Amino acid sequence: MSGHGPKTSMVSSKSSALTGTAVIPGDKSISHRSLLFGGVARGETRIKGLLEGEDVINSAKATRALGALVEKIGDEWVVKGTGNGLLLEPDAPIDFGNSGTGCRLFMGLVGTYDFPVTFLGDASLSKRPMGRIIDPLKLFGTQVIDQADGCKLPITTKGPRFAAPVEYRVPMPSAQVKSAVLLAGLNAPGITTVIEPVMTRDHTEKMLTGFGAELEVETDKDGVRYIRLQGQGKLTGCNIQVPCDPSSAAFPIVAALIVPGSDVLLENILMNPTRTGLINTLLEMGADIEISNSRESGGETIADLRVRSSELKGVTVPGERSASMIDEYPVLAVAASFAKGETLMQDVGELRVKESDRLDAVARGLEMNGVEVSEGPDWMKVSGRPDGKGLGGGRAVQTHLDHRIAMSFLVMGMASEKPVTVDDTLPIATSFPEFIGLMGELGAHFD
Repeated sequence: MSGHGPKTSMVSSKSSALTGTAVIPGDKSISHRSLLFGGVARGETRIKGLLEGEDVINSAKATRALGALVEKIGDEWVVKGTGNGLLLEPDAPIDFGNSGTGCRLFMGLVGTYDFPVTFLGDASLSKRPMGRIIDPLKLFGTQVIDQADGCKLPITTKGPRFAAPVEYRVPMPSAQVKSAVLLAGLNAPGITTVIEPVMTRDHTEKMLTGFGAELEVETDKDGVRYIRLQGQGKLTGCNIQVPCDPSSAAFPIVAALIVPGSDVLLENILMNPTRTGLINTLLEMGADIEISNSRESGGETIADLRVRSSELKGVTVPGERSASMIDEYPVLAVAASFAKGETLMQDVGELRVKESDRLDAVARGLEMNGVEVSEGPDWMKVSGRPDGKGLGGGRAVQTHLDHRIAMSFLVMGMASEKPVTVDDTLPIATSFPEFIGLMGELGAHFD
């Protein structure tokens, strides 16, 4: 998402019952990592089900820029990698568009290579903090040659001639920070250790093991994880089937719950425990979500979900759950708007440094559309109206180039008494380009 094109506003109106099967695109986190690991492994990696949104396509371009061959053949993406330690210096800056995940992962990957790399992003990504990645990279010996004020993009890094392995305790729950340190450790001699007090999504650890890295994970009696990676090991290409993205599935799930009479089936959804916080929360709220056909695929658990409209009640979402649903809070706030009572979301300060200040963007959007909401530095409270009466009809919600804000408020309009307008739907293409068409096929009304 470049953020430079003309805005495309959209109005979402009250929907009749949503019915049918929702075909959800591939998981974004696994798609990014599949390309990255394929690029740094020796041999060929074949990927099915890759999410072809703009964020992931930018990761494909970054993989090519570092010396790998990447092409789509039929329904597969084929990556012929360089081998660990053999990435090439790019001949131009690498533009990650709107993708914080892609930018931070690749920043870690090349951080221990002895050549300069310049990282670019769109207007939204250029506002996001990169110090949380740069700080641990400096421990390896990485230098920052140039940066925008506040350690923001554009940033140019250069790795050391000889990297040193590190032991790093992640100061906040962040799969991106953890992953960046592990990726930097791939090209450093010895053992790099990441200490993770709060477990976050573990796709990087699973995929490192799948590509042949020497990695072990130990969890102590207090739940603190110690992830140890042997650097400069051999990675070998493999075949990957990308499961369907639970973060994208969140939108039709919530829509089906709040639109009366709905009955929607979602197949092959990733059910990794580090990604199911929203589903667990919705079940606590009284959601009718039937989980069936649970099975293993590529080391990950997947399942089918049948979602029926439900009478939801407000709950308190504990802070320790935030790492497993950090991207789903905007659409959870929409679900809470139609629940009986109050929903309190705790320890969600991380939302202030996403594609937008999501706490502020969600609160302002809800207020404009008649929802009673309050917020603090790291919390939000939403008071719901189960029948949606009086909701909607406000000014256009400001999406701030944030795909999840845009989709969340389009979902809100499907159950509100009055239509809900979002100012810009172009960012949706970064993660879920099929969203508008898919929801329309289920019965949503967009203009």
